[in-house]
Amino acid sequence: MTKPTLAGIAPQVVVNDAVKTAAYYQAVLGFKLIGFFPAETSTAYVMLERDGYQIHFGGADSQLHINDHIRCGTPDFLIWVPEIEAFYQEVTAKGAKIRQEIMQRPYGREFIIEDCDGHWLHVCD
Repeated sequence: MTKPTLAGIAPQVVVNDAVKTAAYYQAVLGFKLIGFFPAETSTAYVMLERDGYQIHFGGADSQLHINDHIRCGTPDFLIWVPEIEAFYQEVTAKGAKIRQEIMQRPYGREFIIEDCDGHWLHVCD
Protein backbone atom coordinates (compact mmCIF):
# COMPACT_ATOMS: atom_id res chain seq x y z
CA MET A 1 0.00 0.00 0.00
CA THR A 2 1.28 3.48 -0.92
CA LYS A 3 1.73 5.93 1.94
CA PRO A 4 -0.79 8.81 1.67
CA THR A 5 0.78 12.14 0.71
CA LEU A 6 -0.61 15.57 1.51
CA ALA A 7 -1.44 17.37 -1.71
CA GLY A 8 -2.05 20.81 -0.18
CA ILE A 9 -3.29 22.78 2.76
CA ALA A 10 -5.52 25.84 2.93
CA PRO A 11 -5.87 27.91 6.08
CA GLN A 12 -9.42 29.06 6.84
CA VAL A 13 -9.51 32.46 8.48
CA VAL A 14 -12.48 34.41 9.81
CA VAL A 15 -12.67 38.04 8.66
CA ASN A 16 -15.18 40.85 9.04
CA ASP A 17 -15.79 41.33 5.31
CA ALA A 18 -14.94 38.53 2.87
CA VAL A 19 -15.34 40.80 -0.17
CA LYS A 20 -12.92 43.41 1.21
CA THR A 21 -10.38 40.77 2.23
CA ALA A 22 -10.58 39.01 -1.16
CA ALA A 23 -10.02 42.32 -2.93
CA TYR A 24 -6.97 43.07 -0.76
CA TYR A 25 -5.37 39.66 -1.28
CA GLN A 26 -5.86 40.01 -5.04
CA ALA A 27 -4.76 43.64 -5.43
CA VAL A 28 -1.89 43.73 -2.93
CA LEU A 29 -0.65 40.15 -2.51
CA GLY A 30 -1.25 38.83 -6.03
CA PHE A 31 -3.73 36.04 -5.25
CA LYS A 32 -6.33 34.95 -7.81
CA LEU A 33 -9.98 34.50 -6.96
CA ILE A 34 -11.25 30.92 -7.10
CA GLY A 35 -14.73 31.92 -6.02
CA PHE A 36 -17.27 32.96 -3.41
CA PHE A 37 -19.78 30.59 -1.81
CA PRO A 38 -22.73 30.90 -1.93
CA ALA A 39 -22.45 34.42 -3.38
CA GLU A 40 -20.21 37.50 -3.19
CA THR A 41 -21.27 39.00 0.15
CA SER A 42 -19.41 40.23 3.23
CA THR A 43 -20.32 37.05 5.14
CA ALA A 44 -19.53 34.64 2.28
CA TYR A 45 -16.85 31.99 2.12
CA VAL A 46 -14.14 32.95 -0.37
CA MET A 47 -11.28 30.93 -1.83
CA LEU A 48 -8.10 32.44 -3.29
CA GLU A 49 -4.95 30.95 -4.81
CA ARG A 50 -1.41 31.97 -5.69
CA ASP A 51 1.27 29.72 -7.14
CA GLY A 52 -0.69 26.58 -6.27
CA TYR A 53 -1.34 27.56 -2.65
CA GLN A 54 -4.80 28.41 -1.40
CA ILE A 55 -6.16 30.52 1.43
CA HIS A 56 -9.84 30.62 2.39
CA PHE A 57 -11.72 33.33 4.29
CA GLY A 58 -15.15 33.32 5.90
CA GLY A 59 -16.89 36.55 6.70
CA ALA A 60 -18.52 36.82 10.12
CA ASP A 61 -19.94 39.54 12.33
CA SER A 62 -17.69 38.88 15.29
CA GLN A 63 -14.40 39.86 16.82
CA LEU A 64 -11.46 38.57 14.82
CA HIS A 65 -8.84 36.18 16.15
CA ILE A 66 -5.43 37.80 15.66
CA ASN A 67 -2.52 35.71 16.98
CA ASP A 68 -0.52 38.75 18.12
CA HIS A 69 -3.40 39.74 20.43
CA ILE A 70 -3.10 36.40 22.22
CA ARG A 71 0.66 35.77 22.05
CA CYS A 72 2.68 38.92 21.38
CA GLY A 73 4.78 38.76 18.22
CA THR A 74 3.13 35.64 16.81
CA PRO A 75 2.17 35.95 13.13
CA ASP A 76 -1.04 34.50 11.71
CA PHE A 77 0.64 33.08 8.59
CA LEU A 78 4.10 31.94 7.57
CA ILE A 79 4.83 32.25 3.86
CA TRP A 80 8.06 31.04 2.28
CA VAL A 81 9.23 33.01 -0.75
CA PRO A 82 12.80 32.27 -1.94
CA GLU A 83 12.75 35.51 -3.99
CA ILE A 84 12.03 37.54 -0.84
CA GLU A 85 13.38 40.87 -2.11
CA ALA A 86 11.36 40.71 -5.35
CA PHE A 87 8.21 39.78 -3.38
CA TYR A 88 8.87 42.63 -0.94
CA GLN A 89 9.15 45.09 -3.84
CA GLU A 90 6.01 43.67 -5.46
CA VAL A 91 3.80 44.02 -2.38
CA THR A 92 5.17 47.36 -1.19
CA ALA A 93 4.59 48.82 -4.66
CA LYS A 94 0.94 47.75 -4.27
CA GLY A 95 0.57 49.39 -0.84
CA ALA A 96 1.24 46.55 1.62
CA LYS A 97 1.56 47.70 5.22
CA ILE A 98 4.99 46.51 6.35
CA ARG A 99 5.24 45.81 10.08
CA GLN A 100 8.89 44.70 9.89
CA GLU A 101 11.34 45.45 7.09
CA ILE A 102 13.48 42.66 5.62
CA MET A 103 16.00 41.56 8.20
CA GLN A 104 18.54 38.79 8.47
CA ARG A 105 17.99 36.15 11.14
CA PRO A 106 20.13 33.07 11.89
CA TYR A 107 17.61 30.96 9.93
CA GLY A 108 17.22 33.33 6.95
CA ARG A 109 15.71 36.64 5.91
CA GLU A 110 12.19 37.72 6.82
CA PHE A 111 9.71 40.58 6.79
CA ILE A 112 6.15 41.02 8.11
CA ILE A 113 3.06 42.34 6.33
CA GLU A 114 -0.10 43.39 8.18
CA ASP A 115 -3.14 42.67 6.00
CA CYS A 116 -6.38 44.65 5.80
CA ASP A 117 -7.85 42.73 8.78
CA GLY A 118 -4.82 43.11 11.04
CA HIS A 119 -3.45 39.59 10.43
CA TRP A 120 0.34 39.33 10.26
CA LEU A 121 1.93 37.52 7.34
CA HIS A 122 5.47 36.51 8.19
CA VAL A 123 7.38 36.18 4.89
CA CYS A 124 10.58 34.13 5.01
CA ASP A 125 13.09 33.06 2.37
